[in-house]
Amino acid sequence: MELKRVVVTGLGALTPIGNTKDKYWEGLLSGKSGAAPITYYDTEKFKTKFACELKDFNVTDFIDRKEARKMDRFAQYAMVAADEAIEDSKLNLDTVDKLRVGVIWGAGIGGLETFQNEVLNFASGDGTPRFNPFFIPKMIADIAPGNISIKHGFMGPNYTTVSACASSANAMFDALNSIRLGHTDVVVTGGSEAAVTIAGMGGFNAMHALSTRNESPETASRPFDGTRDGFVLGEGAGALVLEEYEHAKARGAKIYAEFIGGGLSSDAHHMTAPHPDGIGVIAVMKNCLHNAGLKPEDVDHINTHGTSTPLGDVAELKAISEVFGDHAKSININSTKSMTGHLLGAAGAIEAISVILAMENGIVPPTINHTTVDEKIDPELNLTLNKAQKRDVKVAMSNTFGFGGHNACVVFKKID
Repeated sequence: MELKRVVVTGLGALTPIGNTKDKYWEGLLSGKSGAAPITYYDTEKFKTKFACELKDFNVTDFIDRKEARKMDRFAQYAMVAADEAIEDSKLNLDTVDKLRVGVIWGAGIGGLETFQNEVLNFASGDGTPRFNPFFIPKMIADIAPGNISIKHGFMGPNYTTVSACASSANAMFDALNSIRLGHTDVVVTGGSEAAVTIAGMGGFNAMHALSTRNESPETASRPFDGTRDGFVLGEGAGALVLEEYEHAKARGAKIYAEFIGGGLSSDAHHMTAPHPDGIGVIAVMKNCLHNAGLKPEDVDHINTHGTSTPLGDVAELKAISEVFGDHAKSININSTKSMTGHLLGAAGAIEAISVILAMENGIVPPTINHTTVDEKIDPELNLTLNKAQKRDVKVAMSNTFGFGGHNACVVFKKID
């Protein structure tokens, strides 16, 4: 069976550095930090008092107030980003075969704020279980693609992938294969997350996973830097419209890039820590290259998982050197989490959008906040430090890894 070609025809982004894909891209190129003191709740007793929240975002500018109240923030974000991607694709919703349009979405946690608030309300009451009738549908992780399909009438495959921070990359790979195998013509895919909450921040603080650089939030996310002390939590959503190549060509769609492959693997090592030798990361990148029919020297750019943790950054870069050999020194490597923070289950989607736009515009966004060399990191690697670099990017890869040892990798190619 000959696999069908898959292309990207629409993009949507809702991020801490820009509330549209164009504003997101402007923020990336300018080296903008999305980190700032938390505004959602009183942080006085918390170790970490900052995060990468959305800025100047009012959900009722996009969704009717009554409908928005039925959704957790992660689902609201999904709707907004998906709508932008669908509009960007210029897909004719009146003529497309909606039985062959799917929605495959990623969320690492789902409606955490809804769960938190309902439990706190119950605990503060008299023991009578007065729960909101929308509690369960607001909380469940699969409600985001459900809402997208309900709004637009998409009747193809519809589900959520949950693999912690690899969730939306998993979703994109599933969407790729759905079209490749001829099950669908179009899939709206991506991911969303809204974990900047009391429970989210408290939980990650208890694990000692977050940066506590409270005196300088904007410089706290510092991947590859010798003084990094943990990741910065972010929120938002990224959406991509994937389409079978001939289907897109027949309607004269703008094609951003070809989605040529992906890979998955497991560390099978530890609940939260990466394998120190990067065995799972080496495997996922090799799997991705094999799936795409690429040689290591074909890759021009890698957006790393690069969360700004002491162990993870070193392990990933060692794995890149192992897989790509001497060619690793010729690759533009970066971590856009230095600007957006870590969007957990949405990270794979917004970082895939970054590499696609890097190909389209011939420039790689920087890894900001680098001031101190880490002697454990190969100094010959080009980590695109502090300033965007012009580059004719023909093939670009994006890595995402999640708690539980989940590894996902996707790769895109400039269309011929």
